Amino acid sequence: MGFLALLIPVLGPLLDTLLKRTIPDPEARQKAILDLYAKLQESDIGQMEVNKAEAAHNSVFVAGWRPFIGWVCGLALFYQYLLAPMSVWVSFIIGHPIPSPPSLDDQLWQLLFGMLGMGALRSFDKLKGTAR
Repeated sequence: MGFLALLIPVLGPLLDTLLKRTIPDPEARQKAILDLYAKLQESDIGQMEVNKAEAAHNSVFVAGWRPFIGWVCGLALFYQYLLAPMSVWVSFIIGHPIPSPPSLDDQLWQLLFGMLGMGALRSFDKLKGTAR
């Protein structure tokens, strides 16, 4: 079951109230809920097939795009918070000061937090026992 399907029980009371207002017939409401679950499961299966095809590919540029984003983010953090400040400091200490290198903007933190959020979702899957 995918992330959206996992949200349905959490948002259940809100969804139930909304469906009761829009679909007063209990049988039609139940059918709508079953259709929603079927569509969510269908999209999960489609995404799993895409993931399998990407993972099976021989090229690292196809199979390794997720790790590549992690490497880029890690290198950007290394540059922003270690390499750039340390190079300015070391150059000053040895008597050949250099201007501060360009810095990365706050977009880096958004990328990092997004990636860490995806890691948390994986941990959530493992906690619920749905990880394969």
